[in-house]
Amino acid sequence: MEFVRREFLGLVGATLAKPVLSQSAGLTILIIRHAEKPDEFWPGPGLTSDGSVDKKSLVIRGWQRAGGWAALFGVGLGGDDFPGPTVIYAANPDTPGGAEPSQRPFETITPLAARLNLTPFVSYAVGQEPQLVAEIVNRTGVVLVCWEHKAIVSAILPAIAGGQPLPGMPKKWDGARFDVVLRFDRSAPGAPWSFRQLFPRLQSGDSDTPLK
Repeated sequence: MEFVRREFLGLVGATLAKPVLSQSAGLTILIIRHAEKPDEFWPGPGLTSDGSVDKKSLVIRGWQRAGGWAALFGVGLGGDDFPGPTVIYAANPDTPGGAEPSQRPFETITPLAARLNLTPFVSYAVGQEPQLVAEIVNRTGVVLVCWEHKAIVSAILPAIAGGQPLPGMPKKWDGARFDVVLRFDRSAPGAPWSFRQLFPRLQSGDSDTPLK
């Protein structure tokens, strides 16, 4: 299964040109954290999609959440608040020549990408948030980003906002929370953003308390 995943990523790099960017319509950006990981909050080891133990992968509850995101965004179960993405980004799960990075962002969106028949963009790694944001804010349609939670609040959110004050935009992501969707909307390029925190409450124990 690992060979298949890496072959898939190789095809992404080989066959996808730089995405065509458009300046003609509105943009919605949906941001989620990767799903649950091995730690004190959830039992069991990290597991790859074929069941192999891997500390960089999701725990069983995380794979359940990945399926929940696929249902929420992939078949319209969430209504207008949770539109299906037209493009998906996840942090690059491969670092040639270095230590294996977290597989969790890529694993979290894999079921959704498969349901929508989309090839996720994995060109950027954690630490390359400025490049990521520079690309996605020039898109149109609905963009979903799955990333590491500390980098979301410290780098991605401020870069998207671009200095615009946005009430409710969090400055910290609680380490125990995997259940929040952060949503930016604008009507046209250059228009001001609106911002919301959304709480689909897909699984037992999920909360509707906003991040601070």
